[in-house]
Amino acid sequence: MTGSPVLGDPLHIAVVSDAWYPQLNGVVRTLATTADQLEGMGHRVTFVTPDKFRTVPCPTYPEIRLALFPDRRIAELLDAAHPCAIHIATEGPLGHAARRYCLNRGLPFTTAYHTKFPEYVHARTGIPVSWTYRMMRRFHGASGGVMVATASLRRELEANGFTNIRDWTRGVDVALFYPRPSILDLPRPIMMYVGRVAVEKNIGAFLALDHPGTKVVVGDGPQRADLARKYSDVVFVGAKEGEALAAHYASADVFVFPSRTDTFGLVLVEALASGVPVAAYPVAGPLDVIADSGAGVLDEDLAKAVEGALRIDREVARARGLQFTWKRCAEMFVENLQPFDPAARLVQAA
Repeated sequence: MTGSPVLGDPLHIAVVSDAWYPQLNGVVRTLATTADQLEGMGHRVTFVTPDKFRTVPCPTYPEIRLALFPDRRIAELLDAAHPCAIHIATEGPLGHAARRYCLNRGLPFTTAYHTKFPEYVHARTGIPVSWTYRMMRRFHGASGGVMVATASLRRELEANGFTNIRDWTRGVDVALFYPRPSILDLPRPIMMYVGRVAVEKNIGAFLALDHPGTKVVVGDGPQRADLARKYSDVVFVGAKEGEALAAHYASADVFVFPSRTDTFGLVLVEALASGVPVAAYPVAGPLDVIADSGAGVLDEDLAKAVEGALRIDREVARARGLQFTWKRCAEMFVENLQPFDPAARLVQAA
């Protein structure tokens, strides 16, 4: 296509995401931090997010806002932005509207597989994962590349019929997340979970462990009230950001990650960078982050994983965390994009 950007030229990238602030999760942090890195590299990033639309709360998860009838508005925003690359980060109403926009205009685009949506839907509704995977294959099949964070997830998606997969790692802010003195005066060892407090995170498997010390949950979500009532001995501190979040990480003796459905687990590398070893199940995400580093213990018996992780030197955990950089994350993102001539956006569907 004549007039298309040349490899290495600064790009104007439109990122469409149904997940955005005030949500605090790995998807939002990944997109925001990647954008900061991209702009530092000379690129320009325009976000199209739910705050620009009329929305309703997501059933069973009101913290998530779903855009209502977004097609006309999303076309207005993307036409006005005049980008030369479009990335669709999520499979929600905005993601589907952006996909239709690109297909109607013959524009290439990329997508990402941030969330094991079929497994999440199954956990909440019981709908078979095979049904939802069929929908996911259709959504991502038209993409010039669906970006995934780990080799384990790549293999899982390939086994489910995905063919256009691109690698896109994650990073950690090692200047924010680092070992520091504890701010928590609680019985040791302190076993900590950080993240959304929701059914798909399988937090009950952690909280039900019979282990001396203190269990701490950092985060909020629809399951918090029920879990707090059921586990009165657990310390729930709510959602934390910035320095407060980093200080809580560093106060833990072990980071417990009970999720079986995360695609990466950004919290894993934040804990490692804070010098905190990891206990988790041997599933996609932990398998890739921990690998053979010795920075955590993965076991189907979570209690054994916790006991083993408590014996790991914190310097080993920190060293593993330092191997994940946001700079490389941003570089891979750009390499995966499908740039086009911005004038092509004006071409209407036949």
